[in-house]
Amino acid sequence: MTKTTDPVAINDWQVIGRIDDFLKGQPKQTRLLGQSLVAERHKNGDIKVHEISELGETLRSCPVQEKFGHVWTTLGKPKRELFDIPEFQQIDRKYVGCGGVMVKASALRVVENFLDIGHFPYVHTDFLGSEPLTEVKDYKAEIRIDVDEVWADDISFHQDKAMLSATGGKAVEYMYRVVSPFNTVLYKTCPEKPEEWDIIGLFAQPLEENLCRVYAFMLVFDSQNTETDLIHFQQMIFFQDIIILENQLPVGVPLYDGAERSIKADKTQLQFRKWLKQKGLQFGTDQET
Repeated sequence: MTKTTDPVAINDWQVIGRIDDFLKGQPKQTRLLGQSLVAERHKNGDIKVHEISELGETLRSCPVQEKFGHVWTTLGKPKRELFDIPEFQQIDRKYVGCGGVMVKASALRVVENFLDIGHFPYVHTDFLGSEPLTEVKDYKAEIRIDVDEVWADDISFHQDKAMLSATGGKAVEYMYRVVSPFNTVLYKTCPEKPEEWDIIGLFAQPLEENLCRVYAFMLVFDSQNTETDLIHFQQMIFFQDIIILENQLPVGVPLYDGAERSIKADKTQLQFRKWLKQKGLQFGTDQET
């Protein structure tokens, strides 16, 4: 595939890897939105990113940011700054980067699946839910125009083991925040500090229309478990989703009426699709012909 011409995708900040993946003097090749890139950390510590041709010729340079434990670039000229996650400033939180996983699916499908509460009892049985406690109680989901994000809150769902630090099944409070089309953040009840939220983030690098690399991270209050244990738990949950993600049809997220049936529990996904349609995003979507 060649570089997309979709201005919405091009003129936005996209993740291209974890900061730890970029070592001095070791060029790293990757792809973004169908475009080949090469990135390298120079002796002064700065990361330089260039578009390259299919023959390996260096084309133009791209802007770079290092934030949230990851490296970001853009193929265009973003109209706004990279989103913020204030909880990264809380020094008593434990940051855990869970690495990158290749998924043969649209990055938008990955984000949408992350927002789906209804599948918990069936896909993540005995962890994020179980039968017969499958009801998704009514909650709020909206497009917040002032920040240009999708939010869902007032969510409560019974989970057997919501986090590795959880000691038993209980009703868990959730909030979802979609900060940009390929990036989302989840806030959920913190077992160790009930007055705080544990945070799970998902950054999806859209390599091609139907291929992405997904980076997950946690910002948690957990004094009991090791970083390795937390990574293994989060990866276990995510790998349970992959077989579903890689077999969804159509591959792109449908943005036209009547493409798929929805139920009350799909409020967040419906707002997400409405938001994408308002933006005019084409990359990773399925448009009515």
